[in-house]
Amino acid sequence: MEKFRLTEQDRATLQFKVTTKLRELILKGEFKMGERLMQEEWAHKLGVSRMPLREALRQLEVEGLVRIEPRRGAVVTPVSADDIEEIYQLRALLEGEAVMKSLPFLDEEDIEELESIYEKMIGLKADESDLEQYMNLNARFHQIIREGCPWRRIQGFIETLWKGIPPYTPSLLINHLEESHNEHRLMVEYIKRKDEEKLKEVTVKHILRTKENLIKMIEKR
Repeated sequence: MEKFRLTEQDRATLQFKVTTKLRELILKGEFKMGERLMQEEWAHKLGVSRMPLREALRQLEVEGLVRIEPRRGAVVTPVSADDIEEIYQLRALLEGEAVMKSLPFLDEEDIEELESIYEKMIGLKADESDLEQYMNLNARFHQIIREGCPWRRIQGFIETLWKGIPPYTPSLLINHLEESHNEHRLMVEYIKRKDEEKLKEVTVKHILRTKENLIKMIEKR
């Protein structure tokens, strides 16, 4: 296993960095099912205190990648290809519907923000140095296009699914960012045209393509 120590620059966003690193290792299959993540050991490996590590483990528990047990601590529960299939199929179904319901309520201010986010995303470097900013922008982009949907329950289901598999998984699919950029551009275009069917179509395609790439990654591990 590679060396994991974080640099001083990394420590500006410690919890994010620790969470991202551990998530990546779990999804890449570096741990066995049921393996314990010892806080003291991993704090030393990453060169951080135990506080950001504890916070990272809590986040990974929300995502279903670890289970925190009494007297045992954090135990790895990696997702399977079936988990990815289930979560992303449900996301495609629900978000496709949500963006259609949301579209009539998106105004010029929303479109301007989407265009601004898109320009920022394509201006970032396709490497880990800009990863946190990209992921935050990506999450906000998807939030905007669905937040006009008046159905509260569907919004709640989607939020749960985003937590069920991390919204930061594109960090493991960095070679596919150009495709994501193209799909985001089309989403903005269809919103401008008020084309509900096309917006739904590209949103579903975007989610299912990510699903297929994640499954390929997991099956290689």
